[in-house]
Amino acid sequence: MRLVQGRVRRHIRTGPLVGFAGVLVLLGVLAAVTGLDVAGWVAGVVCGAGLATLLTRAMAHQRRDRLGPADRVTLTRAVLACGVAALTADSFGGEAPVAVLVTLATVGLFLDGVDGKVARRTGTVSAFGARFDMEVDAFLIMVLSVYVGRTAGWWVLAIGAARYLFVAASWALPWLQASLPPRYWAKVVAAIQGITLTLVATDVLPKAVAIVVLLIALALLCESFGRQIWKLWRKAGSPPGTRAAVASTLAVLLLWAALLLPDHTASLSPAAFLRIPLEGLVFVVLVCVLPSRLGRIFAVIGGVLVGVLLVLRLLDRGFYFAFDRGFHPVYDAAYVGSAFGLLGDSIGRVGAVAVFIGVGLLCLALLALLPLSGVRVTRLVTRHRRPTLRIVAVLAVISLVPALTGAGPQPVRRVPSASAARLATQVGEDVRDQREFERALKEDPFRATPGTQLLTGLKGKDVLLVFVESYGRTALDSPVVGSALEAGDRRLQQAGFSSRSGFLTSPTFGGISWLAHATLQSGLWVNNQQRYDHLVTLDRVTLADAFGRAGWRTVADVPSNDKDWSVAKTYYHYDTVYDRRNVGYAGPSFSYASMPDQYTLAAFQRLELDKPNRAPVMAELDLVSSHTPWAPLPRMVDWSQVGDGSVFNPMPAEGDSPEDVWRQPDQVKAAYDQSIAYSLDALTSFVQQVHDPNLVLVVLGDHQPASIVSGNGASHEVPISIIAADPTVTNRAATWGWQTGLRPTATAPVWPMDTFRDRFLTTYGG
Repeated sequence: MRLVQGRVRRHIRTGPLVGFAGVLVLLGVLAAVTGLDVAGWVAGVVCGAGLATLLTRAMAHQRRDRLGPADRVTLTRAVLACGVAALTADSFGGEAPVAVLVTLATVGLFLDGVDGKVARRTGTVSAFGARFDMEVDAFLIMVLSVYVGRTAGWWVLAIGAARYLFVAASWALPWLQASLPPRYWAKVVAAIQGITLTLVATDVLPKAVAIVVLLIALALLCESFGRQIWKLWRKAGSPPGTRAAVASTLAVLLLWAALLLPDHTASLSPAAFLRIPLEGLVFVVLVCVLPSRLGRIFAVIGGVLVGVLLVLRLLDRGFYFAFDRGFHPVYDAAYVGSAFGLLGDSIGRVGAVAVFIGVGLLCLALLALLPLSGVRVTRLVTRHRRPTLRIVAVLAVISLVPALTGAGPQPVRRVPSASAARLATQVGEDVRDQREFERALKEDPFRATPGTQLLTGLKGKDVLLVFVESYGRTALDSPVVGSALEAGDRRLQQAGFSSRSGFLTSPTFGGISWLAHATLQSGLWVNNQQRYDHLVTLDRVTLADAFGRAGWRTVADVPSNDKDWSVAKTYYHYDTVYDRRNVGYAGPSFSYASMPDQYTLAAFQRLELDKPNRAPVMAELDLVSSHTPWAPLPRMVDWSQVGDGSVFNPMPAEGDSPEDVWRQPDQVKAAYDQSIAYSLDALTSFVQQVHDPNLVLVVLGDHQPASIVSGNGASHEVPISIIAADPTVTNRAATWGWQTGLRPTATAPVWPMDTFRDRFLTTYGG
């Protein structure tokens, strides 16, 4: 009887049960410390049960009744990984306790270097222990990739899924199941994955740097798995056709994706890749009819062209996200310097350099891989010409039927892509567009108007043309901005001012503010850099010119500039230009904004409005606190305390960082709303405290914010208001149909921005 009981007892494997109990205890501790939700409990229990079940089966398969010393260390790591999984699942319902999650992951990674040493010192090294250790590594990396993927992008799951995709591939390709001698480098790469994911999970890295680090980790992982697969393939005697089949399949898929990648973020969906690219079919037919040598040359040229088109399409996606329009190769290359400067102001110079290097390497890789893929497909086609032509015919029919009949999903019903034709058409349209602009430049109804007949309706007034950065129509939907406008109306009324408001359609979206400024001032539609560069070399009457000719002192205040702005003198003809270097600011910058709007306005009052015995002033003021990335944000102080701006010193550290804000679209929208509200509060408070009855303001936005705030397909409309204490000024604007108050409603008039100059000069002229 005792012998039977002893045998039964030896077959009860306590290790898996201890592991499951450990998971339950850890979940209880996490619930007490972090308030673990139902999702976390479910994920943790399921992972713990899975751990116990799989470990029991593995021990039974290896005929092991108990775990060795090193296996117990690995089991501890597995329990910690289940805790990380529970916290990750919990993070989808709210904020995750990052410190606890990172601590569990860090301890698990540290113990990864312990179990091997324990096994060697105790002489218990085994294939079972090595496999157990590897699977726990893979599971922890998978869980961490899910957590990081929430903020860095779901492509990070490729890091966590690599091991499991390899296992799935081995089911179809049995030669992948063979064993190889252990490689120290593979262990190092696995450790790098865990360390990288844990570091990114801490949120201490700027997002751009985190992306680059993750890409490097993924590249190392691909190299490690690629080398292992290569050795297994060679060990299996190079199974015939396997390598060629895999390479050809990857080449076809790469070319297919390159031709069909949508140029607009909103169009990205699996259905978008179900279409059949017109260029691909034409390419295959030409390869079939050309001699082999010419076909390979054509493949290289075609691959380079496809690579160029893919890079342009990726640029299109970026421009649609930022500016709600595609990339124009004729003139958009001029924005590289501005983009680098803006990115540097938002995420730091190191992050901007990292992003540009990453983008450059990606472009080079595409331009190299696509020609190689073209040559690979060419060889495949030339070996199977007749079957290929039949397949092309079938695909042509399949691609045309949905387009002609309207059957299938919307992306599939579209006519197959024709990127090269679109590019050629776009270049031609851009050239014609520039010619039309040059013709419009020759017509200027105010060129010959004498100064004595200009702006007589504003004689003796100080006129401020105030651009509020990114103040678009979408801001009016925000309760925060609505409250700021209501409070602004009350301040203006208390100071004896009234206002009228409408909408203008801006020539730009999401950025490139100087195009909107030039459009409003010149009365021409300046919607690209080429038009702007040509315009500022000419002598066209701007609003600033008109005021100068009529006797006003003209001033520009551009607080974001730290270099001389030559156009201010040579084209706009401002008498004085203020920027961050010459307004006496001694405070901190707020990301892109070199100084708070309140200081910009206070300094302008000190430098211009408070001067005794002066001529009336016309000034363009740029308020940049509402410039992307909209964080950190200053707060209002008493105007008497503004001084040299040092009162703002503690504020950047008290606000949110751009990295924190840009992790979630909802946070970006909230930060944008707060920044617009701040700019409006600063402006209306300024008018109230100046209390100058001869002050007139034209306040408008330069463009809508980027699509992450405005949404896809948003209009280019921006609010505009005219504010004055003298009722004769606002009464003249009554003929415009603008509505009273700072907030125009949906029925307010909408004008193209280039029509404002002529209407304004006509209304307030002689």
